[in-house]
Amino acid sequence: MYPLDPSVAGMVVAVAFFVTAGGVLVLRPLAKRLGDILELFTKERRSGVEADLRRTRELLEQMDARLHLIEERQDFTERLLGPATETNSSPEADEEDSTSTASTGG
Repeated sequence: MYPLDPSVAGMVVAVAFFVTAGGVLVLRPLAKRLGDILELFTKERRSGVEADLRRTRELLEQMDARLHLIEERQDFTERLLGPATETNSSPEADEEDSTSTASTGG
């Protein structure tokens, strides 16, 4: 087809060099700034996740403390009510129930 002139090859190499150098000089600061912005976003996201985790941990600790308090109250209530239910189911109470049932004819 067309013969390639040696001066054209030199010009193509020079243009390629200038385009590459210009691209690096222009794009490097932009890429660096973009990297800094992405790093800030990841730090914010990470700190947000850590804050959520901390809040969840505090909430679980509060729930555990409340549950422990409820368990203590329930144990106390069971100790208070325990002897009263045992006295109602004593043999004397059963005899009273059987005599009252016999007298009513039931």
